[in-house]
Amino acid sequence: MSSESRRLDSVCVYCASSDMAAPAYLEAAAELGRILARENVRLVYGGGGVGLMGACARAAHAAGGRVLGVIPQFLTSIERQLTTVETVVVTSMHERKMMMFEAADAFAILPGAIGTLEEVIELLSWRRLGLHAKPICFLNLGGFWDPLFQLFEHILQQGLLPEEFREIWRSVDKVEELLPALQTMPTLAFVGPPGVSEMT
Repeated sequence: MSSESRRLDSVCVYCASSDMAAPAYLEAAAELGRILARENVRLVYGGGGVGLMGACARAAHAAGGRVLGVIPQFLTSIERQLTTVETVVVTSMHERKMMMFEAADAFAILPGAIGTLEEVIELLSWRRLGLHAKPICFLNLGGFWDPLFQLFEHILQQGLLPEEFREIWRSVDKVEELLPALQTMPTLAFVGPPGVSEMT
């Protein structure tokens, strides 16, 4: 396997859509947007103007970055579609998730709620099944994701996941560490169940 730095054209960011998020989380999201713009990495996100997703997209756009939002029609008013950036309106959550997945080279997971959790669990499940080998990295601000990591460890200790599962994602504590971590994650051998072919 290799840990050489790879060029990423697009990073999908999964994060909270709540304006009630802590100021530190909102600022971290905005800083990530600025970093992606500076490095000419396109931001792919959920298309809304609220919460961390809105903070990240507005900051990336303001810094001259490339932004692609994907939002289902029924959420355009709830998540207040950001009309200042390129946005695709789709018909369902399934279509949204697939379009975001296909448009991204890697995934950054910021603090979020049920929707973010559902998205990252699906990403990890697909990786476990060999359906992709795209880098996944959590921003674990203030230990936000520690309970999830503890659950992963519990599942591993029960023998329900292979040890290789530890290697298919990373966690960093600072927003400036996210992009370098995604760029240098090793290309791993397939860790899915026997008889399933890897698809990248």
